[in-house]
Amino acid sequence: MRSMGGEQVEEAVAGAVALLRTATDRDWEAAPAGQLEWSCRNTAEHIASDLIAYAGQLAGRATEAYVPFEITLDDGTDNEGVLHVIETTGALLAATLRTTPREIRAFHPYPFRSANREGFAAMGVTEVLAHTQDIAEGLGLAYEPPAELCADVLARIFPHVRPGADPWRTLLWATGRGELPGRAPVTEWRWRNNLVIEAERLTLQGVTPAAATDLAAGGDGGFEWVEGGPFQGTRDAAGMLLKAYEAGVHRPEWGVFALVRREDGRAVGGMGFHGAPDEDGRVEIGYDLAEAARGHGYATEGLRALSAWALAREEVTSVFATTEHANLASQAVIVRAGFTRVAGDEEQLAYELRGPRG
Repeated sequence: MRSMGGEQVEEAVAGAVALLRTATDRDWEAAPAGQLEWSCRNTAEHIASDLIAYAGQLAGRATEAYVPFEITLDDGTDNEGVLHVIETTGALLAATLRTTPREIRAFHPYPFRSANREGFAAMGVTEVLAHTQDIAEGLGLAYEPPAELCADVLARIFPHVRPGADPWRTLLWATGRGELPGRAPVTEWRWRNNLVIEAERLTLQGVTPAAATDLAAGGDGGFEWVEGGPFQGTRDAAGMLLKAYEAGVHRPEWGVFALVRREDGRAVGGMGFHGAPDEDGRVEIGYDLAEAARGHGYATEGLRALSAWALAREEVTSVFATTEHANLASQAVIVRAGFTRVAGDEEQLAYELRGPRG
């Protein structure tokens, strides 16, 4: 799986600086940056501020708010000096990404108040790409970053956006900077970092479309798995997520989660929803575990955590789970998680857990 990290940040920064360096003799203060209220100079300084802020969040292990600092350029810094600062802050973020363990998450407000290193990398790259476009527009320069880099960003922090044939134009549209045929203009947007649900021995980590693509193709999805993982059910669920993403109907919080052990950061299984809640507020959960992780209560713990998260949502009245008649182990998991048998047919048994609005 192609990761999103320091290499991609360096690629984005190098491309941006190479273009903007061709116009350092221009007056960046006088030129407005695209449709922004900032000047090209203010926008370039903003790129540097974002890069160092993201590095600070990860390096400082911030969990409740932004680390309270700002970057200020010295008086008299010229345009070339600003580019040097962008290169420097980009290098600092890249180095931080390379030295931050995979399981570390730091504060970011949108939408679930945290992001991992891939999330911060993707946000940093997007800031560079989008704001370089703003500056380029203000200075009359042509700019088009690599399509693969744009697709990587979209598949990680824009999971709700249907991918298009042109990743760069899709990213511009998703950030309110352009139009796409058949799609309404974007007037407001936010990052969509993956949801992580805390349990006692596990974290349930939302699978991004990027990770789902790799899992469906036989890869590890960027997770470190216990022996024998992931199980086929997780790969099948990733394939379903990918189809929803490509159709533009994927709702990330109602997708697939990897069950990751706190003690060693290894994924032991997959769990997720069959889709968003229906009109009656009903949502269905499915799961599997790698054989090496069975018999330790992980499925029960994960099912309790994910069901509790779902039932706390205003639009959910009940959670369902089904299993085959012969799968006694799965039936035991579902019952231990608090579900009650409600129906069945010749192939499967159905169980329900109702919430306060059910």
